[in-house]
Amino acid sequence: MDIVEVILYDHHEQRRRFALLDEMHGCEPSDLEPVWKQLRILLEVHAKAEEELFYPALMELGTGAGGKDSAGDETEDAIHDHNEIRDAIGEVTRHPAGTPQWWDAIAKLNEANGDHMAEEEREGLTDFRQHASLELRHRLGLSFSIFESAHAAGIEPHDIDPDEYVHEHE
Repeated sequence: MDIVEVILYDHHEQRRRFALLDEMHGCEPSDLEPVWKQLRILLEVHAKAEEELFYPALMELGTGAGGKDSAGDETEDAIHDHNEIRDAIGEVTRHPAGTPQWWDAIAKLNEANGDHMAEEEREGLTDFRQHASLELRHRLGLSFSIFESAHAAGIEPHDIDPDEYVHEHE
């Protein structure tokens, strides 16, 4: 288990779940709700696992990649993105499944999440691959997978101040 590969796998799964929802227009809310619930949990738990395990290690080892000058810049941007994703999840949950407002909120969430994943793959994951040992990547990959399994029923999402987060992990 390489944490970079685990994160990339989760990104693929997130894209797959959004694609599944794209194919479900016109479906009953009772069909949409379990698919949405599973995606929501995946997004929330994945972000929290990154915040607990990946970004602290990146802050320790990284030097910046993909246009960012430092691991701190990468991390601050990622935490900001996670907050935007949490806010977008909150907007989805304010609307009944299958309504036009719900679909609009899903589209905005997909866009925010897609932008975040692309940046993270280009910046943080590249930086980590370049600086972390395979042993560390393996150890963190196991921890990341265990964290996700332990929280498979979901977590209570909370926004994090990006500046405070970076300051705490410098």
